[in-house]
Amino acid sequence: MTAEHVSVAVIGGGQAGLSVSWYLLQEGVDHVVLEAKTPVHAWADTRWDNFTLVTPNWHCKLPGYAYDGADPDGFMTRDEVVQWLDGWLQTFEPPLRTHTRVTTLRRRAAGGFELTLATEAGQETVTCDHAVVATGGYPIPVLPAFAASLDASITQIHSEQYRNADQLPEGAVLVVGTGQSGAQIAEDLHLEGRQVHLAVGSAPRVARFYRGRDCMTWLADMGLYDKPAPEYPGGKAAIEKTNHYVTGRDGGRDIDLRRFAAEGMRLYGTLGDGKDTRLTFEPSLRHALDRADATYNSICADIDAFIEREGITAPPATRYTPVWEPDSEVTELDLAAAGVTSIVWAIGYRPDYRWIEASAFDGGGRPMQNRGVTEVEGLSFVGLPWMHTWGSGRFLGVDRDAKHIATTIIDDLRRQSATSAHRRLAVAR
Repeated sequence: MTAEHVSVAVIGGGQAGLSVSWYLLQEGVDHVVLEAKTPVHAWADTRWDNFTLVTPNWHCKLPGYAYDGADPDGFMTRDEVVQWLDGWLQTFEPPLRTHTRVTTLRRRAAGGFELTLATEAGQETVTCDHAVVATGGYPIPVLPAFAASLDASITQIHSEQYRNADQLPEGAVLVVGTGQSGAQIAEDLHLEGRQVHLAVGSAPRVARFYRGRDCMTWLADMGLYDKPAPEYPGGKAAIEKTNHYVTGRDGGRDIDLRRFAAEGMRLYGTLGDGKDTRLTFEPSLRHALDRADATYNSICADIDAFIEREGITAPPATRYTPVWEPDSEVTELDLAAAGVTSIVWAIGYRPDYRWIEASAFDGGGRPMQNRGVTEVEGLSFVGLPWMHTWGSGRFLGVDRDAKHIATTIIDDLRRQSATSAHRRLAVAR
């Protein structure tokens, strides 16, 4: 049997892949969007009940569609985001195949790619001239190697599995990691009255509001979300840092781990090792808190400089001062003695492109790309963090990134068509 052929196969039906499809539809390019589950399912399936965006609603822009609700400076909840995305999907009809997982992508000798699909009906094959990988940057949850050696009575889940406090057994909870998910889940449990133990990592933090506006609105006006990665202040080290922790909950506020500690949360440095019920931590808590606060104040200072340079009238400048200091560094914890019955691992994700048979990845398994385009002819990526700017991978940058990928593909298909037409004309002569 001859495999189905399309000009473009978009692998992944999240907002990034569907945005590429939107632009391809505008130009009448035949393509298919292959989604392993259902479109934009991750928003409903991998966010906790009290999840909110950490970026203001006005950041939410997709092709032909933008947030137009009553609270542009607010923060949509998980269910509101799902509803907003459903509204976008009602505005166009992508050639979407759901419950269709791409298990292998390989280059064809004749050019283009062959995709092996796992569907509800069995295995199929599709060929294409261009393949756009929009499966997300880091799909595999990370757990430490020693997690399996901890006492079996301790419930362990990854942050993507967390929904609410009632999901966990009674008792104290250890949250490991203070990126956006870890810090917000620790806050969620703290507000529910749970005794929370928090292993603090190296993530920086940022003020929610400063000098009368949301900090992210100031940063957008300053052009930080539009600056290409190679030009970003601080270079590669800056863009590889964990995102700043902050929350949009209850209208938005700072996440202040020191205040949590003053209210009874137990803070530790980076988790180093563990066995049975005993854990060890690095003596890094004080340093981590100080560095996070220094970043907070540094961002405020950058905003101050922008306000002064532009002659903007705004409330006076302020700086954060610590409300709590650790008396000492606690480097050991007995989970049983502390009444800890569960652990939420919030230490990130890793890439998994083993299904792609192409030389497009570095030693860490990450795509080698320039604005999503690789040196493998016809293979591109979309929806990756820092693919082009700080806005990449966020609602604010998805439209621009998707348009660039789609335009690159459309231009290439037109060149191929023109070349074929020229050859046919030459033969006819």
